Amino acid sequence: MMIQAKDVCKSFAMGSQKLQALADVSLTVEEGEFVSLMGPSGSGKSTLLYILGGLDKADSGSVLIDGKAIGKLNDAAESAMRRDDIGFVFQAYNLIDNLTLEENVLIPAMLSGKKRKETDAGDLLRAVGLYEHRKHRPMELSGGQQQRTAIARALINRPKVIFADEPIGNLDSQNGKEVLELLSKLNKQYGITILMVTHSEDSTRYGSRVIRLKDGRLSD
Repeated sequence: MMIQAKDVCKSFAMGSQKLQALADVSLTVEEGEFVSLMGPSGSGKSTLLYILGGLDKADSGSVLIDGKAIGKLNDAAESAMRRDDIGFVFQAYNLIDNLTLEENVLIPAMLSGKKRKETDAGDLLRAVGLYEHRKHRPMELSGGQQQRTAIARALINRPKVIFADEPIGNLDSQNGKEVLELLSKLNKQYGITILMVTHSEDSTRYGSRVIRLKDGRLSD
């Protein structure tokens, strides 16, 4: 799934002032790439990720996913694209504590009306190394295991692209390494396009390319 942004701008109101988060950002992520978005805090990398994934809207400019302009889709079509073609992984795992791992993984499928079974969730949990914990609840797991569950959940609708915002931000180095290795495996073995926000230079070696931002602009 190809992702294209052209002249994307975004500002936020800060009292009586405007803070420019993104200024004329243009980029292309080819199908099957694993791209790391890097930059200092406040550089606009997470804002860009949310705009590319349709979770936020640009003030101006355009974003195309698979040739479809997000800004020109109606609400139903845009929601369907986010639900069916895109998986999201965040720094916070956002798992529901009173549900089992299987049940957590199945939530996006239930919301989209797709017919997925516990065996489908079990297959994904096996792929992320957590099949034996499928009946456990999130609080019984380590942070790394919870994040791997969140990745399995992001895959349940068989997306073409995964947007990951600081996916190892809450993890120690070993768990972070395991999550990055898993994302790299998904990219290489299954051709899933991955766009990941990270502040760690070491994390970028798991991907195929780095895009750097500074003060809301692309930087060399």
